[in-house]
Amino acid sequence: MLTVRSFFNLVVFLLLGVLSGGVEAQRKGGRRQTPQQQFAQVPQGVSKATDGSTILDMTAKVNGADLRFKISGPADQFTAASGVQGGAQQAGAEGNLGLNVLLHGDGGQSFLDFPNQAVQGNLMGVVVLAPSVNLLWGNRQGQPAGNDRPDGVADAQAVNDLILDVLPQMVAFNKSNVFFTGVSGGSLTLSGFFMPAHLTNFKGNGVLLDCGALPPAVDFKDAAATLSTTKIHFQSSQRELSSLQQSIPQAIQAYEKLASDAGLNTDQINALQTVDATPNGGHCAFDGKDFVSGIQLVADNYKNIMQGGDGAVKGINVATVLKGVVGNENPFGRGRGAAAAGAAAGGATGAGKQTGRTAKQASRLAAARLNARALGQLDQN
Repeated sequence: MLTVRSFFNLVVFLLLGVLSGGVEAQRKGGRRQTPQQQFAQVPQGVSKATDGSTILDMTAKVNGADLRFKISGPADQFTAASGVQGGAQQAGAEGNLGLNVLLHGDGGQSFLDFPNQAVQGNLMGVVVLAPSVNLLWGNRQGQPAGNDRPDGVADAQAVNDLILDVLPQMVAFNKSNVFFTGVSGGSLTLSGFFMPAHLTNFKGNGVLLDCGALPPAVDFKDAAATLSTTKIHFQSSQRELSSLQQSIPQAIQAYEKLASDAGLNTDQINALQTVDATPNGGHCAFDGKDFVSGIQLVADNYKNIMQGGDGAVKGINVATVLKGVVGNENPFGRGRGAAAAGAAAGGATGAGKQTGRTAKQASRLAAARLNARALGQLDQN
């Protein structure tokens, strides 16, 4: 049966397949399209989400950068200016629904899939495309460089300003109910840059960090008020990339320490900061199968993980994924505090595997992504 999601992905796949032929022709003439250029040829506009709600796909200029994003929600929650049929809200109007804003992994797969589309837990889905030649959050112009995110500060600011300044012009939402999801490279930018600099604007809600995390790379603003009220969950898998088996425990320890320094006791920290790496899968393969279906599994269970549920996820073989971080700082089985020593030997190799696509590989990959998705072979971000 052809679902809304599968039909959309089929259309995009066919389009990218056509584009790939054009790219090959251009390559013979000495020109080559970047992943960003290929994605730009996928049409924007209005479509239907898996729950029958409306998806608006558009681009806005934010701090000099073009930010493409999708919003999924009921048509009547969009503003008249959005161009969505049935949208009649005034710009800046306060809505009843919140947001779940997702930053995709390196290469943009989750922007195409939009795993958090539809309304779940009273949250409308939003996904934002990195303003990057190679579709890397925190790295606008360069080649993939593992966990290094030289443009993390600028990208974090752009996401913050998109939510506060641009989205209210397009859709009515509850500005006190904004959650976040990171996927791989998106999680690195969220945890390393966005959360310390801007989470104070969205405190009291939550951030789900899938298959990636960094310690804060900038000063943490309003840490006490933010970390004493905000849910953070780190989700990984046992066969995670080597570089991330180093940085994720480092991030867990850093966020735990910030909460402790803010005066939270062990029980309070464990209630707000949780971690799981039960799945016996590769990078982001939380269902033990592949990247795309693994991310979708966790996205489908967002409410049960992030909004007061019991943390049980059908497809992850554990009673709950909500294990407090205190005493579980290293979820990869090498014990508390062993992150740096235990993973250092494999770090360089893991970094190359994580984001080591060359520009040539990346430009070819965009046209083949959805075919790989259909075959269940894509275990990259």
